[in-house]
Amino acid sequence: MNQTFIAHTEPPQEPSQSAWWFAFLGSKLLIRQEGTLATIPCSPNLSELGLTPIRKQYLGTLAGQDCYSVELGQDSVLPHGMSFENLRKLYEYLEADLFSLAGRAFQIVEWDRTHQFCGHCGTQTVQVSGKRAKKCPKCGLVNYPRLSPAVIVLVERGSEILLARAHHFPKNLYSTLAGFVEPGESLEDAIVREIYEEVRIEIKDIKYFGSQPWPYPNSLMLGFTATYANGKIQIDPDEIADAAWFTKENLPLIPPKPSIARSLIDWFLTKK
Repeated sequence: MNQTFIAHTEPPQEPSQSAWWFAFLGSKLLIRQEGTLATIPCSPNLSELGLTPIRKQYLGTLAGQDCYSVELGQDSVLPHGMSFENLRKLYEYLEADLFSLAGRAFQIVEWDRTHQFCGHCGTQTVQVSGKRAKKCPKCGLVNYPRLSPAVIVLVERGSEILLARAHHFPKNLYSTLAGFVEPGESLEDAIVREIYEEVRIEIKDIKYFGSQPWPYPNSLMLGFTATYANGKIQIDPDEIADAAWFTKENLPLIPPKPSIARSLIDWFLTKK
């Protein structure tokens, strides 16, 4: 982040004069379009926009301004000059600080919405003071926001990289291979398994690259690089539509910035 974000769970006794409101209707974020850019509503309270939240959570402060995540009801009236947009489509239109916080806010909204009742005994949960947690007052079960770790890996073979196209991708778009970590697996085990399951390729020299929160709805993407060891591409048609080796000179359409898949590919492209 370029601006300082400080996470908190309890709103201050003296709130800032204006706050950022990350308000979601389902999975769509309320934004104000300003030319080719988008921004998040910023006002002392949500009622000024004619909106009443079903639930809200305090996120903390961004550059000294309070930030809230908000779940809106289906009967919410869209404020003038604003729209609800899919978060994925806002990559290039929201400032990096706001986009990052929007992802955090969406995960918290989803956690808040889906943990109103205890998963063990069905009792209505209560918010834990000072923590991002909900507790069952009857059986004591505590639930925190869930993170689902996923690995994503760029596999090199000399001057080539392995890219694949999922069934739901736009036409001609290819990306690095990825998959969720299963119970009992290390990250390295998950990488080896995913690559072999999807393309029947064996790999070696696995190295950590970086990570990226991926709020669709609650993933943490952990990026790696690896080197081809053995095998010929044989795709699993249930998982992917196609896979192939590509050089710098014949790349297909690739994911946009700031996705970690694009960061991995850009890293390869800048190598000498």
